[in-house]
Amino acid sequence: MKHLLSCEFNLDTACVELCFSDGSMVSIDTIAVENEVANNMYQRSELDYLIYNDPAAYADLILNGDPEAYLKAVTQYKPLD
Repeated sequence: MKHLLSCEFNLDTACVELCFSDGSMVSIDTIAVENEVANNMYQRSELDYLIYNDPAAYADLILNGDPEAYLKAVTQYKPLD
């Protein structure tokens, strides 16, 4: 069974990179994820917060969770009508 050795955000590639004990790597393109799941600047901001402050939680959310449901639960969007 492979274990996670490191998880960090690479500013040069805009990817969250995970390295495992068996030598495999996973790279999550954060821009592509935001384009798919974030509908407004508040949702993008929430994803950015996770990317910079807790990349492991971000990776877990994207790989194992439901990012759309998470974003609906944690963000409030109020149009300026």
